[in-house]
Amino acid sequence: MSVNKVLLIGNVGRDPEVRHLDKDVAVANFTLATSESYTAKNGEKVTTTEWHNIVVWRGLAKVVEQYVKKGDKLYIEGRIRTRAWDDKDGNKRYTTEIYADNMEMLGGPRGADAPGNNHAAPASQPANNVAEPDFSPSEEDDLPF
Repeated sequence: MSVNKVLLIGNVGRDPEVRHLDKDVAVANFTLATSESYTAKNGEKVTTTEWHNIVVWRGLAKVVEQYVKKGDKLYIEGRIRTRAWDDKDGNKRYTTEIYADNMEMLGGPRGADAPGNNHAAPASQPANNVAEPDFSPSEEDDLPF
């Protein structure tokens, strides 16, 4: 048995590019930045950013086309795929992509008066929604803090 599962929370790096293929099949591509911060030995705060190439298909791609913009915070759930091809000079090229199966927009809806926005984003995407865990304390918890 093997597992190919990726969970990412990050910010969209550029507006999605959406193409419509035969039979109205949509595919969207965009980048997602994830950042990690730590304090170096010298006390300096260091932040590293990883860029992920995201690919979204069909109905979820149509949601991306309508609502996702550069800077939005997203939760992405999917799998890693690596493609290979020969460039125009005959060199073998590779790219690694995340094929998203589920997506949720984070950070709340954008208002109609936000720059470059003429609509509010949906709270969640039906059939592709990932429920947020409930971290609220219950009365059964007997935690010392």
